[in-house]
Amino acid sequence: QVQLVESGGGSVQPGGSLRLSCAASGSIFRLSTMGWYRQAPGKERELVASVTWTSDTIYVDSVKGRFTISRDNANKKVYLQMSSLKPEDTAVYYCTLRWPTVNYWGQGTQVTVSS
Repeated sequence: QVQLVESGGGSVQPGGSLRLSCAASGSIFRLSTMGWYRQAPGKERELVASVTWTSDTIYVDSVKGRFTISRDNANKKVYLQMSSLKPEDTAVYYCTLRWPTVNYWGQGTQVTVSS
């Protein structure tokens, strides 16, 4: 069974940085696509970034150049380094694991960007 546990959320001022971490359990991590989604109040959930098992990455346009996704297969972790944070980045961030066609979700971690 797959379990995903996020950490690293919090409150930060505009221009600041945060690093989200996600620890996964289960044996399928190495071959899976890992991702981070976010959902702001009153908005739909959106894909922020994803990384395949071959380390190919994609990012939503609004975070390109500011966020970096990475994975550590040995320790079954995925990270989202967020820099130059903006108020519009405020949301609950969810870690996801996809393999082969099933999406697994973490419980979410709140990120608040405010002065």
